[in-house]
This record gives sequence, C-alpha cells and structure tokens, in this order.
Amino acid sequence: MMGIEGRNIFGRLLKSLLFLFFTMTAFLISGCFEDESSDKFITSKFANAYGAEDSWLVYWYVCGTDLETGLGAATMDMEELFEVGLPSNVKVLIQTGGAQEWQNDTMEAHAIGRYLYDADGLHELAQVEDADMGSPETLADFLQYGKDNFTADHRAFVFWDHGGGSAAGVCLDERTGNSLKLNDIRQAFTAVHPAVPENPPFELIGFDACLMATYDVANTLHGLGRYMVASEEIEPGNGWEYTGWVRTLGKNPAMGGAALGQVICDSYMEGCVEYGTEDAVTLSVIDLAQMPALRSAYENFGLEALRHARENPRGFFSSFGREARQAENYGGNTRDQGFANMVDLGDLAKETANLLPDTSRSLIGSIEHAVIYKVHGDYREKSSGISGFYSYNGDAENFAIYAAQDAAPLSIKCLYHYLIYGEMPPEAGTLLSGGSPGSPALSLPSSGHPSQSIFSVASLEDLVVDVDGDGNSFVRLSEEQMELLASIHCQLIYIDDEDDVILYLGSDADIDADWERGIFKDNFRGVWPMLDGHPVYIEITAEGDDYNIYSVPIKLNGMECNLQVAYTYGDGKYHILGARKGIGDSGMGDRNLIKLKRGDTITTIHYGMTISGDDEDFTAVDVDTFTVGDAPVFQEEELGNGVYGYCFEFVTPLDDSAMSRMVQFTLENGKITTTIEEI
Repeated sequence: MMGIEGRNIFGRLLKSLLFLFFTMTAFLISGCFEDESSDKFITSKFANAYGAEDSWLVYWYVCGTDLETGLGAATMDMEELFEVGLPSNVKVLIQTGGAQEWQNDTMEAHAIGRYLYDADGLHELAQVEDADMGSPETLADFLQYGKDNFTADHRAFVFWDHGGGSAAGVCLDERTGNSLKLNDIRQAFTAVHPAVPENPPFELIGFDACLMATYDVANTLHGLGRYMVASEEIEPGNGWEYTGWVRTLGKNPAMGGAALGQVICDSYMEGCVEYGTEDAVTLSVIDLAQMPALRSAYENFGLEALRHARENPRGFFSSFGREARQAENYGGNTRDQGFANMVDLGDLAKETANLLPDTSRSLIGSIEHAVIYKVHGDYREKSSGISGFYSYNGDAENFAIYAAQDAAPLSIKCLYHYLIYGEMPPEAGTLLSGGSPGSPALSLPSSGHPSQSIFSVASLEDLVVDVDGDGNSFVRLSEEQMELLASIHCQLIYIDDEDDVILYLGSDADIDADWERGIFKDNFRGVWPMLDGHPVYIEITAEGDDYNIYSVPIKLNGMECNLQVAYTYGDGKYHILGARKGIGDSGMGDRNLIKLKRGDTITTIHYGMTISGDDEDFTAVDVDTFTVGDAPVFQEEELGNGVYGYCFEFVTPLDDSAMSRMVQFTLENGKITTTIEEI
C-alpha cells in the first residue's frame, strides 16, 4: 500500500476505471487477490465465540467530507475492501454521502448511496434522496434499512470520517457542517435497535475516525454493542486497513467481536508502520459489558474531586490542572493548534493518585478491565485505551456541548462547571449530599458565559524577576500565587532595534521548576530549536516522563499547518513526526498527517510586532522559506549574537496567563549577559 498522498494521485488517475473495478465478480476477485492473502491476523488471544457458518453483516457509514473531496481517502479504503473475496455468509452494507465530490464514478455527490459488497462483488442497491450525514435521522434510516432488508447472526457497525471526541462527535457532513453528537448516535440506534445490555444488537461498533475512544462514547454505546474499537488520538490519513481485517473475518466468521477488534488494531498498526505514521497512533478494543463498573468508578472519581474542590477550589483545581497537563492528552491542546480537550483517563487517574487517593486506583482498575486490547506508537506509550473530557482551555461553549451529552458523568460535568463558571451547579449539592438528581442534565448559566472566575492572574502581571549568584534569572512565588497556576512556561523573543522588530520565538517548559519551594529559574543556554538551521516558533503540546511533544506552525508547500515534533530524553534528540492542520472550528481533528519529503518548500511562521509602532499584539509573519532535502534536521542550535527577551508565563487551569517582567539576554560570541529590568 502507498501513502495517502500517493494513493490520492493513483485514485485520480484511475477515476474513469474505478466503476469497472468496483463491480468485479467474485470469480475475478478470488482469482486475482486470494492468492495474495495472508493468515497473519487470524491468530488471536481471543477464542472463537461462534460457529463457522454464522453470518455477518457489516454496516459501513461513510461520510466522505473533505477527506474524500480533497484526498480520495474513502475511495482508497473502498479499494482496500474490494481486494477481499468474501464468503457467502459475510456481507458489507455501505452508505455514502457527506462529500462535495467523490473521486470515483460510482458514488454520487448529491445523493445518499447504498451498496452491498458480498461474494458476488459490489451491487448498487439504491440512490436515495440526498440527506445530511451528520443528522441522527439519516443514521437511523440506514440502520432501519439494514434491519429491514438483511438478516444476519452478527452485526458490526463502522463510522468513517472525521471525529472530535466527547463534545464534537463524529461524521462531519461537508455540505451542511453538521456532525453526529453522542446523543444523536444513541437516539438513532435505539430508534431501530433497543439497547439490551445482556444481548446487544451489534457485536462490534467501531470508529475509523479521530479521538473517539472516549469514556463518553463507550457509555453511549452500552447495551447497543458488545465491543467498541476506536482511537484516542488523531488517526493518520491511512486509517484502518480494510483488506486485513475484513479478509480475516471472511476467513473466520466464527470469531467474536473481541477477536475482530484485535485484528482491526493489529492490521491498523501494520498499515501505519508501512505508511510511516505509527509514531503517535492509538487504537483500542473496549468491552462494553464493563461499562457499569467503569461508570461507577468514574462517577466516584468525580465526586471525590468535587469534595476537594468545595474545600479549596483554587488549590485543588491548580493541582488537578497540573496533573492533567502532565497526563497524556490528545488532539494537540495548544492555542495555535486548537483544543480537542481530551486526556487519557487512565493516565489522569495515575497522575492524580496522591490528590484523589480514594478513587483513582479503582478507576485505573476499571479501565484495565474494560480495555481488553490496544496498540499505540512510541510517543503514546501512556495510552490506557480510554480518554475523558478535560477542559484545557476553559471554553464555555465547548463545555456546554459536552455537558449536554447524556452519557457524560454528572459528577464530572459538575466539576468542570465549577472550574469554568466559578460556582457549583445545583446538581453538585445533591450529589455531594448523597442524593440523586435523577437526570444527567446539568444547569448552566442563562448567559452561557462565566460571570466570575476563581482564577485571576492580574496580580502576577509584570512580576519582579531576580537573578541568583550563578547568573540565572528566577521568580519566587508564594503558596497563594501557585494556587492560581496549572503550569509555568518560558517565552522567548528576539529584539532587533536596527530593523525595528520584535520576533516571538515561542514557549517551552524548559525551566527549572521547584513547586515545593516556589522557585522557578530560567534554563536559557543561548540555543533554540531549528529546522535545517532556521529558527522556528514552537509550542509545547505534551510533557511526558520520556518525551515532550511540540507543535511548530509552518507553511508546507503553501499550506498552513503544524509540524509535529517529539523530543526524547533517552537520546536527547528531536524527531519529526509529520505535519497536519490543527483542530477545526467543528472540533474535528485533521487525519491527513503529511510526512516531509525531498523538495518540499517550508516557510517558517513567527509572530512579530514593531518596536516603535503602536502594535497592540503580535501578528503572524512569514520569515524563512527553504527547500527540504533528503533528511531534514530538527535540533537545538546556537541563536547567534543579538538581544533576546525572556519572560516567565504563568498559566491558570483556564489557560489564562500573565507575564513576568522581561529578562534581557545579550548573546555575544557565545557569552550570555543577563540584565534584569529595573523596577
């Protein structure tokens, strides 16, 4: 298989031939492809659950969106499927829509297409009047069509498109801008298949989409499926590997959902390795029968947090926010990339074990029981397989969407309501007194916006900076001041009086932080990360024990995106993972991870302002444009002679911040002279 860029070119060249390819007979399929098949995914840690003659119907809800319009990604995944020769007892029912354009001659852009792929190849069943693929009614119609027209011993369902996690949902229709929220999914499924926890109507429900392996998604599907397969992190453009897992199901229809989930994970990981996109991927199989125990553990975790927050809101939320930033998080969660607001739930529980000792271990144990299989890349090693919502940016609108989802735990909703709005909702008092509100709904302020905040960092603006005997600048914070903060970063700027410009180089966590004593020192060494010798603007995305992840805004061949870079402590080196766009206005992650290649043109983006002018804020500035060679190098290099400004940035749990007074570093022939701004 070739990379997504290559597949797109291939798909366009063969557009006029795809219809013929799609409608090949079972004889031709078996004659051309079955000799190339492999049994490597048949071996499983899970025993067969059914009989070899049992029948399967796989529903495939393909919302093409810009992934198909611009990249032909859905068409390419269909090509993967059509390499499989199926037995008579395994069928795939496909519904297509949601794209401005399809990169083949079979699917129509202004109609809902329904197709069946079986032992005899691809059959067009119907062209239905166009509908919104981000609507629960459209999803319910597809489910009803499958129920009315096909019998099967076992049913599986796969969503295909963008995903955005607990708040944003899945399947963004490119034409309407609508997506399926979690309540929509529950509504559509239960309208056709009532939830039966003891005997769910679907063996497996999966998401070939970003950020959907969340507690809230799994809780939404409880009683509807036995198992769920999804990714905590943004998926790369190659997505699931349909040839591998569908072929394995066809060869062994006796497998259950657990084994099928493992095959999906293993084939996905192998495909990512082949594409070179495996570094930061995740995929997990969740046993939905374990949701009641996990639900109880998560609700109790939220209740313990609420009790601590009631006693000391600023102290608790600052400590909790620090641990959330140390925990593995997904989707980026920086100001430049946007915020997916998803954190690994297991890692959050581990990070907060001392803060929430009564419930964190139970939550960890419940997650370990629920996640029965998972795969992950080297830079997502703390993946537990299930993520949860955490408001990294304190955005009230995003939280309101999350709070409206019935599957989200009420205690967690109350906790983040307190964090964002600065007051406990009425439901919190009922929960804390041992009562039950009787509804998952949460009361929100009528204005929709916070009227007050328990975090104000105005007192830290222009905080005095001192210098120690070794020439290191530092700030000293009181316990009360630290209770306002979730993190402290350093900000570096370049000052050029001759050219009348201040250039913002970015932020990092490279400071000597002592939270016990409240002393925070600079670690400035006269170096900064550079790409092929060109200074870049960086934002830190994740701080781990073994690595940090950074986001670097660039233009790649003229397209604005963010270069993803990992710094590993083991080898002391930076590693380029690829480039992708940030979180969109819809809250959806961008699946198109682009690997740098020889001949790519890169323009570094910084943020600048004039010294003498009346600029009120930094604006984006294109700085260096250069061409990438065979092996682009990202590493720390000497900044060179000049004057650099350095500030400590104090960040609250709501992502508000204040800056200390500026420290001036003058670099001259490798020597650093530190000047502290006078009071």
